[in-house]
Amino acid sequence: MSLYGALYAGVSGLSAQANAIGIISDNIANVNTVGYKGTSARFSTLVTQQATQTLHSPGGVRSQPFNHIDQQGLLQASASATDIAIAGNGFFVVNESATPGVGDEYLFTRAGSFFPNQNGDLVNTAGFFLQGYNLANGPATTSASTVTGLETVNVADLAGAATRTSEIEIGLNLPSTAANGATETLTIQVYDSLGNSHDLDLLFTKIADNDWSITPQDPTLTSSGAASGTVTSGAGSITFVDGLPATITMPDIDVTWTIGGATNSSIAVDAGAIGQPNGITQFSGEFTVRKSNQNGVSFGNFSGVSIDEEGIVTALFDNGETLDIYQLPIATFQSPNGLSAESGNVYQQTSRSGPFLLNLPQLGGAGTVAPSSLEASTVDLADEFTNMIVVQRAYSASAEIITTADEMLEELIRISR
Repeated sequence: MSLYGALYAGVSGLSAQANAIGIISDNIANVNTVGYKGTSARFSTLVTQQATQTLHSPGGVRSQPFNHIDQQGLLQASASATDIAIAGNGFFVVNESATPGVGDEYLFTRAGSFFPNQNGDLVNTAGFFLQGYNLANGPATTSASTVTGLETVNVADLAGAATRTSEIEIGLNLPSTAANGATETLTIQVYDSLGNSHDLDLLFTKIADNDWSITPQDPTLTSSGAASGTVTSGAGSITFVDGLPATITMPDIDVTWTIGGATNSSIAVDAGAIGQPNGITQFSGEFTVRKSNQNGVSFGNFSGVSIDEEGIVTALFDNGETLDIYQLPIATFQSPNGLSAESGNVYQQTSRSGPFLLNLPQLGGAGTVAPSSLEASTVDLADEFTNMIVVQRAYSASAEIITTADEMLEELIRISR
């Protein structure tokens, strides 16, 4: 009968609104959770079909959660170089184990608050390990439907190496009014294969009008000035027409190192182009050095990491050198709202979400990695408190249905007395 149906409809209303207030409380509790996606209660009717249209049989209502996983949260700047967010579509891939094996599940998250643990593994606040392609194994996969090749991003035990000088680029002006036999000296700091720093002098001697010789001198240690090597190659020369180089003869500078045990070096010299003022010139005025560059570096110690918009994790060294070590993929789904939420602000693939596809950032519909940023929770407190008031009133109304139906039943019982 519809009187009992009214009771059950009221009970279903209480249950549905209680479920809704639980969803709201979860949202409010996670208002400061990085990468949290708000959930809303979706209500639907429960209908009991009658054989005739002259009677109504109460059914009731039910509510179920709807996850707004595809909603973009506000990106907030962070001071940590390993904090990352995604602007656009997709998820970071994480694992519950630092060395994933059989039974260790790959999960997906937008919470990018990663930091190195005691072993150098990048892990977030929930304890999940960030996964990426190790660039030491070759270029990262551009599109994949499997996790093959992924490993935990680790930034421990990274050491820089010294790079010997193999190229020198110089730009200077030799005084056109200098007397024959006049000399000018350019000192360049170069590095051997062990990262030792040496001062290498290039001696410019005016032979005749518009004609200069270039003679590399034996190098000395920058730190002490002690002899450190012997130049075994010949001298070069340069001639000018109207102040610009007409001919340049500059053999590579071959150096045999006599201190430290470094292997011998051969250094190419770029003195500019013929007829161009981009290297050595001879005009009026003083001897002036415009540029003096070389490509060697000393030994470097690891100083930190950076992550760029393409998801490339780069090791930084205090000698200015960098090394790309990992690239982060972004997982995309046909229906991200169909993912199953798990503890730790991670999601699991389901039949409703469809299978994942791994793409590099900015490719195949994947979003962009936002370096030194975190994605804020999508919860709006104003909306949640408003919804709380509505749910509270609806709950009270459902309770009133039960009270009223109970009173009506009591009246019916009194009839028989």
